[in-house]
Amino acid sequence: MGLLGRRAGRTLRALWRLARIAAHLLQGLAIVALRFPRLQEDQRQARVQAWSLALLGRAGIRLQVRGTPPRAGPVLLVANHSSWLDIPMLHAARYCRFVSKDDVQDWPLVGTLATAAGTLYLARESRRGMLRTLELMRSALEQGQVLAVFPEGTTGDGRALLPFHANLLQSAIASGAPVQPVALGFADAASGAPSYAPCWPGDESLLRAVWRTLAAPPLVAQVHFGEPEPAAGRDRRAWARSLQAGVERLRQG
Repeated sequence: MGLLGRRAGRTLRALWRLARIAAHLLQGLAIVALRFPRLQEDQRQARVQAWSLALLGRAGIRLQVRGTPPRAGPVLLVANHSSWLDIPMLHAARYCRFVSKDDVQDWPLVGTLATAAGTLYLARESRRGMLRTLELMRSALEQGQVLAVFPEGTTGDGRALLPFHANLLQSAIASGAPVQPVALGFADAASGAPSYAPCWPGDESLLRAVWRTLAAPPLVAQVHFGEPEPAAGRDRRAWARSLQAGVERLRQG
């Protein structure tokens, strides 16, 4: 097959996957509107996990989980952040409540689905908003919930970690909850080599990252859970440095 044929094949593959994802998003909205009001909380969580796993499949991605996801809370998951698929791949591995920047709430379709999945929203530009988010996180952890944050604060290129911000770790210190490092990544399904097709660097448009992912050959979404660890007397900055080192070890392991 020549170059033009390969390009045409990638385009057709991307269009097919895009159509399936669009239908899946609409199905998700229907579930939220029609089914969620009648479901118990554990049933909603199971729906979110199953829907997220199916979303990966429609993008041509298989899930691979290493390590042990938390069976129950309280626990705060901290993970690296490089892809537009990081949230659904972690949801697919283990339901959790994400802490996301507040503008996600206003995104078409995505905001509705994120809110229904239990997302807590963070107003990063407001000290009052930050304190309110920390209080909500502390309360959720004290109730035995599983929360998740991306301490890098933005998406990177997938090749190196950005510095971990420590602010949100204060909720775990205040509640006495452990924190569990998680490494996220992608690999080519055929060769096993790392793939950066789904990565979304901060200077790139989301649409370009989505299209590159959908045009890629089959991929494996890798979620590697480390061991939960307590603060053990560390302040949040020291703990953030330790957790970043832990995530890096999981990425290399």
